[in-house]
Amino acid sequence: RDLLPDGLARWSPRLRDLAPERDLATLHRLGGRLIVPESEEWPSALDDLQGAAPLSLWVRGRHPIPDLRELVALVGSRDSTPYGSSVTTDLAAGLTTQGFCIVSGGAYGIDAQAHRAALATSAVDERPATLAILACGVDRYYPAGNEELQRGIADRGLLISEVPPGSSPTRWRFLQRNRLIAALSAVTVVVEARWRSGALNTAHHAAGLGRAVGAVPGSVHSANSAGCHRLLRDGSAVCVTDAADIAELAGPLGAVPFGDRAREEAAPGRDQDGLTVPDLLLLDGLPVRSATTVDKLSRVAGLAPRDVISGLARLELAGLAQRTGDGWHRAKRSPAHPAGPPDTGSSGPPERPNPPRHEGELL
Repeated sequence: RDLLPDGLARWSPRLRDLAPERDLATLHRLGGRLIVPESEEWPSALDDLQGAAPLSLWVRGRHPIPDLRELVALVGSRDSTPYGSSVTTDLAAGLTTQGFCIVSGGAYGIDAQAHRAALATSAVDERPATLAILACGVDRYYPAGNEELQRGIADRGLLISEVPPGSSPTRWRFLQRNRLIAALSAVTVVVEARWRSGALNTAHHAAGLGRAVGAVPGSVHSANSAGCHRLLRDGSAVCVTDAADIAELAGPLGAVPFGDRAREEAAPGRDQDGLTVPDLLLLDGLPVRSATTVDKLSRVAGLAPRDVISGLARLELAGLAQRTGDGWHRAKRSPAHPAGPPDTGSSGPPERPNPPRHEGELL
């Protein structure tokens, strides 16, 4: 089926309403600019949308569009709860102070709170404080109650739309702009969302593009968190509770650890960390003061003698087991031994710390 005639039939009635010179003049009056894929400023992240990429971007604001790695989207319900507004403020402020730029949709609720917190926290004038991706033209303030907020974004951040000035917001355009939020951002975080919230549409776009998705957990009694719990249950999103968790998702591999990773690395290691189940059984069976033999450990741990021997070797390399003339006993992990199983690398098995046993020597 040839789709071109169908497309021409749909768009032909609209030709008489097109006025590109008028639209460009309006944009110029507002201090904006038109960006096309051939422009140097065109965000390469939008190319991931392939055939669904916008033909152009109408941008209002003096700053360039930041790189993908610097952008984090915070989205959620329009009828946000005090809990959602508080969490959004903390996340947006924390991310802004770490050098990220907040992206949202300029709507009521979570969107507006994210923009306000970013504007209030940002003190760097070289980059935009926040980006609002609109479902209408950049000359319109929608919703009307956010006019003052969007004027502030136009002054210190960026208002972006794929439709020309004068375009009205429609339900379809709201869904369409969600893909732009997802494509422009390294991480999309759903702070609050009902079961069928439009924020979930943004999250699904992000997941489809291979972007990281986070969701903030809420009360099991709150309908405004049902969508977040749905994402977490389906495995579509990672649980995030603070700005550090989100920064870890956005950061490149090998970056300074944030969030849960930083907390885990800062916590003292335990002897059991990283051990397999057989090695845990052996470790539990090793006496602290007296010594024991392989045969006794085999009975206590319920393992074959050869598994006991190989397990004791691993525990010895980890600094958890020590061999003496009387047999084996438990050793406290020394600071020189990191938590977890020994790293054998890729060059073959490590050398044993003690000389090999001779035949007949007591294990």
